[in-house]
Amino acid sequence: MLIYPPGKLYQRGEDRSQGNIEDSTATSMRAPNDLGYAASTLEKKGYNTFLRDYQSEVHDFSKLKEDFIKLDPDFLYLSITNSTIFEDLEIVEKLKKIKNSVIVILKGALFFDPDKDLLDQLDLSNISYLIGGESDFVVANLIDAHDKNFDNLINIRGILYKVDGVWVKTDFNSWENNLDILDFPNRSKINNKLYVRPDTGEAQATIITSRGCPSKCIFCLTPTISGTKLRLRNPEKIYEEMLMCYEDYDIRNFFFRSDTFTIDRRWVERLCKLIMKSKLHRKIEWVANSKVKPLEKETLLIMKEAGCWLVAFGYESGSAETLIKIKKGCTIDDNIKASSFAKEAKLKTFGFFLIGLPWEDQKHLEETKNIIFELNSDFIELHLAVPYYGTPLYELARKEGLIDDTVLGKDYFNSPTIGTKYLTMEEIEDFKRKILLEYHTRPSYIIKRLGDSLKNYKILKNYSIYGTRLIAKNISEYFKSSKRNNKLEDNLFDKGPINLDQYKNV
Repeated sequence: MLIYPPGKLYQRGEDRSQGNIEDSTATSMRAPNDLGYAASTLEKKGYNTFLRDYQSEVHDFSKLKEDFIKLDPDFLYLSITNSTIFEDLEIVEKLKKIKNSVIVILKGALFFDPDKDLLDQLDLSNISYLIGGESDFVVANLIDAHDKNFDNLINIRGILYKVDGVWVKTDFNSWENNLDILDFPNRSKINNKLYVRPDTGEAQATIITSRGCPSKCIFCLTPTISGTKLRLRNPEKIYEEMLMCYEDYDIRNFFFRSDTFTIDRRWVERLCKLIMKSKLHRKIEWVANSKVKPLEKETLLIMKEAGCWLVAFGYESGSAETLIKIKKGCTIDDNIKASSFAKEAKLKTFGFFLIGLPWEDQKHLEETKNIIFELNSDFIELHLAVPYYGTPLYELARKEGLIDDTVLGKDYFNSPTIGTKYLTMEEIEDFKRKILLEYHTRPSYIIKRLGDSLKNYKILKNYSIYGTRLIAKNISEYFKSSKRNNKLEDNLFDKGPINLDQYKNV
């Protein structure tokens, strides 16, 4: 059984960010490629597989229980996240009570070379294996070793297993160089209609184009879990996978999953020219993430011609100081130039920003606010800085005393720290709410979105759904915050005459 367990929507297959979909402004759930890869590699070795994304199908535990009893699996494989780990372990515990002999494997970035402190925070008594490395390369070999030769486990990269009740780690310092040896994810096992392009609601396939990142951003897990060496797939293999999606599953929209899609201009051109010379040209559209540097306008122009309609940039901040401290490797001018290049290429832009880093104060937030409105992206997301285990940001936040007990169970929308050295988390969240409401309720923004939807009523419908959700959520949170502040104020004044100056920061 290969599953995303019931619960809130998270991008469980994307180990770097493990995105919270329900609280986002404009992102949609992506296909469970990690489960699809596991299915294809296991079936190649002769195993029978069952795959289900219970969270996207909006099933509760009763459906999972029903399937589990019916299938009576030998192995249970769960894709977990930093945010959902406690709920995921509770689900495992319930299933183990039904069949105690089932072998449970947890996969997720949380288990990349974890230290004892992290493992001690979790009840892993029901778990046999942890995969923190590149799961698609190892899961079939892991199960083979379990079945046939337990001594072979030590030779499998990126896993933990128990010997006499003690966790043993294997190699977490090397990666598979040739991504093209992997079979494609088994999409026949995936309910592809569940994973859609946010604006049109059409089915959208996720295709991995590369792994690894030479950048050293202190908040990002990619250099840790995927290495700093850029490993690119062969453009011919990517095109072959796209063609299969198009012909076998009638999928015409794609998300190219890569942290550094545009970093190698010649590679991008090879892929784009393959598409432009093929039967897919002008019949498919796609999205890609991009760094703002290095980036050339010509690269974006050829991407547009090959079907790209949106490019996502991690601008992160409007503070020059913050960009230096997070080791982003770019400047404010680089952010402005990348945005300008994309608009000249007639590409829509999705801007990602990060707030709540340990050193930030109100000045940093205001600088980020200014750049958000100056760049004027078509879509934006404001993330709270999450100090994931294994990142330099975690060590910094821990040193500064900004982590309240643990970061487990938190995400970039739900108070991952107590704030910064100068701002409370409540102040940061209030800032975020105000920006999102102000940005998305501007008449110019609304008119632009209406213009985008004139030719397709589905776009208007989906914009309305996302917009209504965003505004309703942030207004609701605003009133909750106001209520908390009023309660605090009442408590203060109940104590009789006070010196108000001492409470000005509160």
